[in-house]
Amino acid sequence: MPRLMSTNDTEIINIPGAGNFQFSAIRPENLDGSTEYTLVTIVVDISGSVVNFADKLLDCIKSIIKSCKKSPKPENLLIRFITFNEHIKEIHGFKPLGDIDISSYDKFCPMGLTSLYDATFSGIAATLAYAKNLIDQDFDVNGCVYIITDGLDNRSTITPNHILKETKKAISGEEIESLITILIGLNDPISGSGYLTEIVKALKYFKEESGLTQFIDIGDATSKKLAKLGNFISQSISSQSQSLGTGAGSQPLTF
Repeated sequence: MPRLMSTNDTEIINIPGAGNFQFSAIRPENLDGSTEYTLVTIVVDISGSVVNFADKLLDCIKSIIKSCKKSPKPENLLIRFITFNEHIKEIHGFKPLGDIDISSYDKFCPMGLTSLYDATFSGIAATLAYAKNLIDQDFDVNGCVYIITDGLDNRSTITPNHILKETKKAISGEEIESLITILIGLNDPISGSGYLTEIVKALKYFKEESGLTQFIDIGDATSKKLAKLGNFISQSISSQSQSLGTGAGSQPLTF
């Protein structure tokens, strides 16, 4: 992951623990005065195998951001967006929803291998690290992480057990009020069914080994399915945001 640069508005935070990860986030003193926030992290696979539906996938992400602006508490959402192949790229760190310009999102250029475990760790561990930072300054914070992928890990240095330990440590240490983590599998509509069966089986195993909250297999990445996915994630974010302050996370939704 390339080294990030801090600005007057943002700070760079190193993620403790395994690996050498960092992320950017708005400085707490620059927040708008709210006392509670939901941290949203969207993690998207742009390895070579998504090339046939990359544009539709980007449209899905844009639709999620647009829908969030109509949620009951849009001012309480801080969103981080990263993509990955064999490398992790932070499109932007945690920033207020109102500061996000989706027209600035560059077209996806799929290539390379799949560092699914590294990207999942970055998404979850950054959420937990920033949540602790805010909670230490008397904010109420919960979070949700969405990992969208079409394939199996073949590049990471992180293991599913690293992810499991990171989440357990944060929850038991009350470093975040609640956290939901959703792994989303999809596939190129022209792929063979036997190959897809093995991928779904492996992703389900990854979900269990890393302690993620939920696995959803949306199947073929058609425009209709991706629109449905965008709506699902938007509703999930809204539900988690509304659960802030209750001491419990939102209930899993059915895709």
